[in-house]
This record gives sequence, C-alpha cells and structure tokens, in this order.
Amino acid sequence: MSGQEIKSTLGKNIKFFRFRRQYSQADLAERADISITFLSNIERGLKFPKPDILSQIAKGLEVKVCELFEAEPVPKDNKELITHLSEDISRKVNQTITEVFKQYGV
Repeated sequence: MSGQEIKSTLGKNIKFFRFRRQYSQADLAERADISITFLSNIERGLKFPKPDILSQIAKGLEVKVCELFEAEPVPKDNKELITHLSEDISRKVNQTITEVFKQYGV
C-alpha cells in the first residue's frame, strides 16, 4: 500500500467511525484536541497525523488505532454488525424522540 493509499484509508475510516458515533467534525476535533481544519485535511487524505494525535483521534472515536487502518472497518461477524447497527438505530430513535418531546414541551 502506498503512502497516499494509507492516508486515504485512514481518512475514510476516521470519517466512517465519526459518522457512526454521530459526531460532527467539530465534536471529534474537540475530543481529539485538534483543529477542525486539520481533521478535515486528515479525512480528505491530505495530511497524516503524528502518532500522539492519531492516538487522540482513536480515543475520541472509542476505537483502537489499528482499526483506523483496516481496509474494511465494518465488522465481518454478522452478530457484531447487527449489534452495532441496533445500537446506532436505538441511539438515533432516542435522539429523535427527545427532540420531538422538546418541540412539544413534553
């Protein structure tokens, strides 16, 4: 794998895990203590973070550093995938219900 392919894979995986956690770039940048611009450049494969920053990003995403470099970040085990999807759906439903309740003053 070339250097550019590594940067591209890293960027796509960070974005994948960020979306999965429903974090904005601002959310993750704050969690990782980096600028939004730097995070954006990493996600687009333009920049590569130093090891300490990489560790902070992984910690902010609640994943292992090695997961950020996997060619396929989606779990291969169907049970694990179903569990993750179920958690993601439940989180989204709860957020939507909370927003509706707030809107109607409940």
